[in-house]
Amino acid sequence: MITYTLILSERFPATHPRHGEPTDFKHKFIRAMACRRMSSEDLKLHTIRANPWLWVRRFEQINAGKACLSVRMWSGKPYASKQEELWRLTKADGIGMQLLYLPVEDSGFCYVLNSMHSIQTKAVDPEIVANHDGLLLQDWRPWFQSHNPSEPLAIIHFTNFKY
Repeated sequence: MITYTLILSERFPATHPRHGEPTDFKHKFIRAMACRRMSSEDLKLHTIRANPWLWVRRFEQINAGKACLSVRMWSGKPYASKQEELWRLTKADGIGMQLLYLPVEDSGFCYVLNSMHSIQTKAVDPEIVANHDGLLLQDWRPWFQSHNPSEPLAIIHFTNFKY
């Protein structure tokens, strides 16, 4: 079976106003896996990545039962320490992927597509997306400040929750 690795950030990145501060993603993710609740700002139900086409291909393999997702964190300094596996997920765990378009303006909605072939979009409040990503809205927005809103992002769901 193919294993795709997804590493959660332990700290806010250098480009973020809170750079260097802990994200608490590990604990929020583990709580989400343990209780499998549908929604809470204390849980990390998904992660958002800037390379959707890569994740579309990977989820084709995961959905075919040929691959799994290994969610990890660095044990120490990023890229200079071993990775610690937090959880291994398969299609049977309900994981999935959707495409996300960020709001063009601060007060606008995010738009979610279920697949590359879908023309139907669902408008979602950015605060809800941020909370499900394990962040407050004021911390979530700067994380994606340099992203072009006309390009989609990949929402990688760790549970059966979908928008």
